[in-house]
Amino acid sequence: MLRLRCAMLFVKEMAPMLAFYRDAMGFAVLGDASDPNWVELDAGGATIALHVIPPAHAADIVITAPPAAREDSPVKLIFEVPDVAEARARLASRGAVMHALRSWGTCDGLDPEGNVFQLAPSRR
Repeated sequence: MLRLRCAMLFVKEMAPMLAFYRDAMGFAVLGDASDPNWVELDAGGATIALHVIPPAHAADIVITAPPAAREDSPVKLIFEVPDVAEARARLASRGAVMHALRSWGTCDGLDPEGNVFQLAPSRR
């Protein structure tokens, strides 16, 4: 059986992305975070790796404030939480762009670079 070990996000600017996933999402940094181009975080059963995009490719990416959704990305990370409304409010209070809670109990948000993620109720 296959198991997801790590999901990697390519990032333009490491500092705001690391701050978001470490501080707002609450994921602990794994190992030494001194490499300016790579960091792994414990996302509770899998890791999230942040990897800086090479400058030649990063030059074409525009980051807005607030971030605009990267509509062309084929990936959406889904995070389980015990209480979607509480997690939504906590992330919004930390500056995350959060969308309305859906009638089926999920909520989408944007990280600082516009990657769409979802909060979903725990299955357990």
